[in-house]
Amino acid sequence: MAKKNQTLGEFIIENQASFKYTSGELSRLINSIRLAAKVVNHEVNKAGLVDIIGAAGETNIQGEDQQKLDVYANDKFIQTLTNRNIVCGIASEEEDDFIIVNSQDENHQNKYVVLIDPLDGSSNIDVNVSVGTIFSVYRRITPVGTPVKLEDFLQKGSEQVAAGYVVYGTSTMLVYTTGDGVNGFTLNPAIGTFYLSHPNMQFPEDGKIYSVNEGNYIHFPIGVKKYIKYCQEEEGDRPYTSRYIGSLVSDFHRNMIKGGIYMYPKSSKNSNGKLRLLYECNPMAFLAEQAKGKASDGFNRIMDVQPTELHQRIPFFCGSKNMVEKAEEFMKEYSE
Repeated sequence: MAKKNQTLGEFIIENQASFKYTSGELSRLINSIRLAAKVVNHEVNKAGLVDIIGAAGETNIQGEDQQKLDVYANDKFIQTLTNRNIVCGIASEEEDDFIIVNSQDENHQNKYVVLIDPLDGSSNIDVNVSVGTIFSVYRRITPVGTPVKLEDFLQKGSEQVAAGYVVYGTSTMLVYTTGDGVNGFTLNPAIGTFYLSHPNMQFPEDGKIYSVNEGNYIHFPIGVKKYIKYCQEEEGDRPYTSRYIGSLVSDFHRNMIKGGIYMYPKSSKNSNGKLRLLYECNPMAFLAEQAKGKASDGFNRIMDVQPTELHQRIPFFCGSKNMVEKAEEFMKEYSE
């Protein structure tokens, strides 16, 4: 039973039996993410004092300009997960291809692969707006003792064994699930320890916040336009409040606490949507469902989508269950 102010380490040990697999390897993996998050948090909090903000001068596989902190966070998470010898493969939004991690022994006995968005919302760094890390964990499907292959990463979201995010904001929080509810831990920076501050996090069934980049309104499908107008109508408990930070972790975190819907639909500019299925949508969908919310591409459950490529993009609707279902109604009614 989750106890408030319990440390993350204590929580992991106490709840290990509720993990899908109880070898202890997954517990060590979560601990490694905790360690890397603390290192990245320390660097994020120095932004502006040292030469860590601004563009790194490179573009990633997505064709997006990499920020210096993108590169730093990517290196730190890969380094931590690799050095502690607990995963057999890593895929990062910042890398062209997946990384094969060879165990120190010859048989490569590690069973888990990690997919990670090291620094979500990094374009906000320069203006001191919250950013985050998103991670997703799968049990490999190729034989243990062999190098991982692409199919180990191209699994449906429903096969995830753990997922979570770290939000670096006014306080730093690690929020994660292993398929038995969602719990949030806040970092005490004075002693470097995460404490359980938000046990059993859940989306309210309904909410009053809609989060979407309305600057792209003209490019949206008609169903999305109609739903936005519905949110703005004066009727019942509407109009809803528009809140959009531009950092998926921050928008999702606020909506889970207060109730709301986050939308990044396809558009005439991004025909497949913009968010990445493996690094952003699947882990957030797993968290949403474990928190009594819902995640959809506008028509279908996100976690039922079979990935076909490592950096696949997909439309994304996520949040309070009734709000997502209402958006789906509009999408279905006005499907083009």
